[in-house]
Amino acid sequence: MQRRHFLRLTAAAAAALSLPAQAQTGKPAQVRIGYQKSSTLLTVIKANGALEKRLTPLNIKIGWHEFSSGLPLLEALNVGGVDLSADVADTVPVFAQAAGAKLTYLAQEAPSPSAQAVIVRNDSPIKTIADLKRKKIAVTKAAGVHYLLIATLEKAGLKFSDIDVAYLTPADGRAAFERGSVDAWVTWDPFLAGVQKQTPVRILSDGRNIADYQRYYLASTPFAEAHPEVLAIVFDELKKTGLWVRQNPKEAAAFLAPIWGLDAPTIELANSRRSYEVRAVVVNALGEQQRIADTFFAAGLLPRKVNATDVAIWKPA
Repeated sequence: MQRRHFLRLTAAAAAALSLPAQAQTGKPAQVRIGYQKSSTLLTVIKANGALEKRLTPLNIKIGWHEFSSGLPLLEALNVGGVDLSADVADTVPVFAQAAGAKLTYLAQEAPSPSAQAVIVRNDSPIKTIADLKRKKIAVTKAAGVHYLLIATLEKAGLKFSDIDVAYLTPADGRAAFERGSVDAWVTWDPFLAGVQKQTPVRILSDGRNIADYQRYYLASTPFAEAHPEVLAIVFDELKKTGLWVRQNPKEAAAFLAPIWGLDAPTIELANSRRSYEVRAVVVNALGEQQRIADTFFAAGLLPRKVNATDVAIWKPA
């Protein structure tokens, strides 16, 4: 695992060389922000130009860089490819910590446990989590759903080794699920809402009473230490945008529909299960992070034990 991680970091570092260079002194010439398709709030901010309006008077430009999933995004953050990360699942910083990444928590979203779930096709003979024993299940490695799957199996008296796991991206996971190559799929919104709207499925279990699913915004520690004023502006815009999405669900869904290539009702369903309540991170709120770290280490998925509180945390003024 350590060798594979080193190779991934090397690849991320090579990719980083093609990105704009960061100014070495004074204000950054450019803030490089990494995001995913599911990064709702920063997708809205990117589209409406809110950050550009705040940062242009400071002579700071923004570079936007899209990633397929959270782990490559944080690897790029660690090697200097990007400066800030849009929301990633709570599991991703744990893997990054285990790899020795120097990351700073910028913000978190309040729990959204029903925004991820274990699903089966509607005609599947699988009725309970216990029925998943010896079945093939698709899940995205290191994503929040990875922890959800392990914790859900454990609650049902099963071990992770009791299933046949298929590590797939959301797109590949859905394709495998719909053609019957896997018996179940563990995914998150908006991918969950998308398959619910278009395919007859049943939810076997979601994260309620199992996994809080708090998404985190992060910064590279060198950037956070050098430019706290930029983090303050980003934090403020995230809070305002999260409030707008919660208070204007139909308008937000209509705004995101052409960007995501999904219909507005699907997006509204997905957003209804996300809290989008952006708040500062405090050490005593990292208990779930520690449970995630301990679970992955016990499953042999982390190379070493992780102390979830041994991290840098940005604090609003």
